[in-house]
Parts: sequence; C-alpha cells; structure tokens
Amino acid sequence: MNHRTTERGAGSFRGLNDSATLFTGDDLRTFHEGTHCRLYRHMGAQLVQQRGVPGVCFSVWAPHAAQVSVIGDFNGWNPGRHPLQPVGGAGLWSGVVLRLGHGATYKYHMVPGGKDHAFDKADPYGVRQESAPKTASLVWDLGYSWGDAEWMAARGERQRVRSPISIYEVDPGSWMRVPEEGHRRLTFRELAPKLADYVEAHGFTHVEFLPVMAPSFFGSWGCPTACYFAPSGHHGTPQDLMHLVDTLHQRGIGVILDWIPSHFGADDFGLAHFDGTPLYEHPGRGQGADPGAACHRFHHGRHEVRSFLLSNAVFWLDHYHADGLRVDGVASMLRPEGSPGAGEGLAGVVGGAEDLDALAFLRQLNQTVDAEFPGARTWAGESAVWPQVARPVPVGGLGFGFKWDTPWNRDTLEYLACDPLHRKHRHHQLTARGRHAFAENAVLPLAHDEVAPGRGSLLARMPGDEWQKFANLRLLLAWQWAQPGKKLLFMGGEFGQWTAWSGEASLDWHLVQVGNRHDGLQKLVGQLNWLYRHEPALHESDAAPSGFEWVNAEDAEQSTLSFLRVSERTTDVILAVFNFTPVPRHNTRVGVPRGGFWREVLNTDARDYGGSGQGNQGGVEAAPFGWHFRSHSLMLTLPPLGAVLFKREGTPP
Repeated sequence: MNHRTTERGAGSFRGLNDSATLFTGDDLRTFHEGTHCRLYRHMGAQLVQQRGVPGVCFSVWAPHAAQVSVIGDFNGWNPGRHPLQPVGGAGLWSGVVLRLGHGATYKYHMVPGGKDHAFDKADPYGVRQESAPKTASLVWDLGYSWGDAEWMAARGERQRVRSPISIYEVDPGSWMRVPEEGHRRLTFRELAPKLADYVEAHGFTHVEFLPVMAPSFFGSWGCPTACYFAPSGHHGTPQDLMHLVDTLHQRGIGVILDWIPSHFGADDFGLAHFDGTPLYEHPGRGQGADPGAACHRFHHGRHEVRSFLLSNAVFWLDHYHADGLRVDGVASMLRPEGSPGAGEGLAGVVGGAEDLDALAFLRQLNQTVDAEFPGARTWAGESAVWPQVARPVPVGGLGFGFKWDTPWNRDTLEYLACDPLHRKHRHHQLTARGRHAFAENAVLPLAHDEVAPGRGSLLARMPGDEWQKFANLRLLLAWQWAQPGKKLLFMGGEFGQWTAWSGEASLDWHLVQVGNRHDGLQKLVGQLNWLYRHEPALHESDAAPSGFEWVNAEDAEQSTLSFLRVSERTTDVILAVFNFTPVPRHNTRVGVPRGGFWREVLNTDARDYGGSGQGNQGGVEAAPFGWHFRSHSLMLTLPPLGAVLFKREGTPP
C-alpha cells in the first residue's frame, strides 16, 4: 500500500538552511517539466525552522512579476516589509518570515513587470482560506492522527470493478441543517456521525461529495473552484474535513471527492491573471474563458500548470485520504467549444477540435494516481461520446477507473417522464444501452444535475397521480440497481424529495414519516443496496457481458422487459422483470434457464414500500415448459409500474 498517513502534516516544522528555499534541483526540474506531483510539500506556506528559530517559508510561482512580497496581519499588510527572492531563475519566488506560525493570515503582493499597478493574490497552494467575503490565505498545520488504517489497507479490494459500489452523492451544505440555529450549515465535524449513521443504515458503499474546495461563490455548488488546496471554510477547519473522512472510513464507507481540473474561478484574488498575465489559464482565443461562466480554462499544455494540477490531485488523496476523485468536465476539457485549430488533432476519431494537451494531461493524471495510490480510483464525469475513457492508457484509453454512463441517464429519464400510454413508442430507449453497456467500466448516475432548479426532483418529474409518481420512481430505482454498472444517487432521491434541490436549504426530512410513501421508498433503496451487496450476480459482472442476458427485450406493446444477471463465480442467477405500465400483467410467462423454485427477492409493489401489494406470493415453481429460448418458464404476476426480482433456490444441476 503506497498511501501515506499524515500524522503531523506538510505544515509541521522542517529544517531550513540559509538558502531560504525548500526546493532541490530535482524539484525545480520536475516542476518545470510538468511531472512534479507533490509540490504542496514545497510551495505555499511551509512551517520551518531556520537555525532553531521557527518561521514560515513562503514560495510562489510568478514568472512575469517584477517584485513579489508576502503581506499579512503580521506586518500590517505592508508590502515593503517581507519581499521574496527569485529562486532558480524560472519564476519561483521564496522567502522566510521568522517567528511566524500556524493561523497567520497572508497574501502575495504582486508588482507586474512593465505595469504601474500592483495587486494582491491568495496563495494558489494555500491549505486554508478565510471564509467569504474575506479572501486571505492562512498558514496552517495539517497534522491529524488518522484512525482508518484498516479501511486504507483494504480499500483497493472494495473498489475493484467486480466489487459492489453504490454511491450516495452529497452536498455538505444542504444535506441537513440546524433549524434551531437559523438553519445554519453543519460543519464537517458535525456532519460526520449523522451522515455515517445514515449511509450505513441504507447500505451505500461510498459517499461522493460535491466540491469541498473553497469555491468562487458559495451558492455555486462548489464550482468553479477558487482555492484548490483549501477546503471550504464555511464547514470548518481542514482537520474537520479529515475527521469526516476518517469517520466514514471507520464505518466502512468510501469517500469520493468531486474535482475540477477543467476550469477555475475568475476571482480577482485567485488564479486568474495571477502575475498580471494569463499564467494558469490558456491565453489562446476561445480557450481562456469558459463560455457562459465566470471562469477560465486551465492551460493544460503548460508544464507548471500540469505540475500544479497533478500535485492537487495527489494532495487530496494523501492528506485527506480520499478514495477517489470524480473528475468534472472531462468532455469540455477534451473538446472545448471555440478552441483554435477546430477540425485538427484527432479529427475523424470523435469529430475533431480535440484539445490534445488536455488529453495528454488526463492520461498523465490517471497514471500518476495509479502509481502513487494503487487503491484509489478516478471517475470520469464524461458527458460526450469518447472512446475508452475508462480503459488503461497502454491500450489507448484515458486511464480512468470508471465513467458515468450519461446516455443511460438521458434515455431512462426521458422514457420514465413519458406517459405510460405512449411508452411503447419509446421502448428502444430502454434497450439501446446494450450497444455500449460493456465498452467502459460504467456508473449509472442519477446525479445532482438531474434535480437542479428548473428540472425538478425525480419524484416530481414522474407522470401520473401521487401513487403513480411513487411507483414510477420505485421502478426507476429498481431498473438502475438491476442493470449492470455501479450506482450513484443524489441525496433526496432515496426518499422522494418533492422539490428541486437547492443548495441554500436542507433536504425535506420532515417528509419521511413512519409508514408513508417516502418512508417506503427509503426502505426500498436500503433493500436494493442490500441485495446488490449480497448477491454476486448483481455486481460481479457489472462490466462484463457474460453477466447479463436479455430474456425478452421485444415486448414494446405491453412495455415489459426481462433479463438475467449471472455470477460466473457462484453460478447464481437473478431474474429481473419490469412492467412499465400501470396495468397489472397476470399470467405472464417468462423463460428461465433452470427448473426449481424461484424465490421473489424483491417486489417494488410491496406494501412495505408503498405499493399495492400485488405479486407472486413469495415465489414460483418453474415449469418444464420452454419459453424465450430457455428450457423452463415461470408464470408470473407483474405488478403495476413494478419490478420483481427472482433468485433460484438450491444448487444448480
């Protein structure tokens, strides 16, 4: 295992000689080559000792600045007190302020070359940031005593393609609030036990957090990012976030962090025009600003920017023990709209206009993560059709561990939003996935984008009266969990939030009352997760065609579908049958490969889940009557807007 447990942290005191720099020749070389992946040990504000006197070594990259100094409360924000000195002749500036330590606020004062105005910037490598509207960085010791050694040693096994992975996507600021205190947000430390209890009780294997990095605008869901190495101060200290991750790990729950290497905020105090020039952003026309947003695209072709981003990715895996990064904006990185050279690059492969620098960076990122943290995984939030996103680099892939299957998401939600009377005309939207289901290691996402303002909640988007809306949502979730692929569900979807998600308010927890439909839906999600984790047929072959067989994919007229999930290791078989209309289907014959008793292991129409209670009385004995090209068959009742799953009992002959 190659992870490092941070007992004292990068901020702990390090010896420093009179050179006032923490860089070796190799550090400088790899930084400028774009291959340094631990710059956070050298850049920013490092606690040091110089000849036994404690202090802080400040280092920043500003190659086009004529002068750089560090300012803060400790020197009255006077730029003349602590100037930094050039290091290595390639744009690095460094200097030590003695008798300064943990908690000090600071910025960098820039005097750009050839210009008569100066400006102040937060530290690109700052590990803690003042909460908005304040914008200074803070010197911070990242020391923390971790208690998750058992999880870290085993996490690689729990994140394999053949392992059950069910992700609960969470916005830390709006999952739950404190109504007694003006509905204030929970801190990371307050969130830890509540979220761990909830996720464990409902059977999810992982939590994915929307960006926890300090954002440009707090109401923006964490995007775009302003300070890449600093968690949001609105939720507490860095150690509070470490405690949250540690608590989840000790409860056997993995943690994935959303990460945005495509673009960054255009804040005056941030990375934009950092030294008076386009330094981190691409200067080319069409690649600088992100259309429609106050942000800039990273210049992935610049070596020092690649080292910055590689180091940032490794930082969250190292200091915060993240188990993976969900890389946002992969499609926009690979094919930025309006980029120069449109029609060049990989034209003919996926349509041209590719950013080859971004393509190379993503491969480098994934190879770096695999080498430095073998148990961690990267997840591509990829919305475009791009070949081999979640395939190894040596065989031509981008190297991601998993990729979001957004075509599944789009087709399924369009189908379910349609009146059941007309679904027979859209039947292909449910079966089309067969053409690409096993081309990648897929995640089936019902993510935050689907319940954003303007789209409504999953429940509200379902057609019909209230009973039918809940039945349709139960059917959607069963369809998601039964399909090959890892699962992702945004918070609130598990109990049927009526309103669209708002980052400015808590989820509507008051909706869940014992015995009502919200409670029933929540119970169903818990049962789906239990089955998914305990039935090898439902997870071992999530990325292999050998684990999936259509039984009947052609019944468009009645809007029913059936398929088998198969475990090669145990030879267990699960039959999943779906009725996408509100009309119960009695005496429906479905082919199965074996005789014996097929136990009904899930029925979304069960009364416990808020359904009407129609089903198959616990199971059906298979008849030696061939059907659907199988040797046996079951005569089933398919409940209205319902899914039923069966498992054959006993050892196969």
